[in-house]
Amino acid sequence: MESYKSEKRTQKIISVVSSRQKSLRVVLENIHDPHNVSAIFRTCDAVGVQKVSLLYYIEKFPKIGRKSSASAFKWVEKDKYKDVKTCYDDLKAEGFSIYASTLDENAVSFYELDLTKKVAIVLGNEHRGISEDAANLADKKFFIPMLGMVQSLNVSVAAAVILYEALRQRRDKGMYNKSEYSKEELEELINLWCKK
Repeated sequence: MESYKSEKRTQKIISVVSSRQKSLRVVLENIHDPHNVSAIFRTCDAVGVQKVSLLYYIEKFPKIGRKSSASAFKWVEKDKYKDVKTCYDDLKAEGFSIYASTLDENAVSFYELDLTKKVAIVLGNEHRGISEDAANLADKKFFIPMLGMVQSLNVSVAAAVILYEALRQRRDKGMYNKSEYSKEELEELINLWCKK
């Protein structure tokens, strides 16, 4: 490993990279507000999500400010898609099960989901939710239980609730204690991060 930063910074990078969850992905479909996207990236970084798939074909692709995302945008990888099928096909080819957040009679409480598997969590637009294709092509549909008068949470809050449940399940299973990356992948990631 090459040394680019102080020893303390290098050790922090090694620690964070080693606990990244390659088997946990987030898909954002047409989320309109860049502040929501920024907040979701911050949560992804906090719980160890290494990659977010940005699925945009109605809304404009969001401009994410370094300030609003607290620089999380540079630590979380992203790929871009313009249609649901291609995005889902790529995820399934990588072995992901796709769980879509939606208010649907066939949806289950997200507390019933096993979030320790190789899963991609799909979150939709603030007003429209996820598209029919995103819902119908998913392996499972889920909802966050609500006991108040309001029907749904802000999308960035919903992302945080779901991802912290994933963190809880994964920590209980010891998944943060052993890296999901090979030694070579880890070294490559660490070197890349040290240059940032």
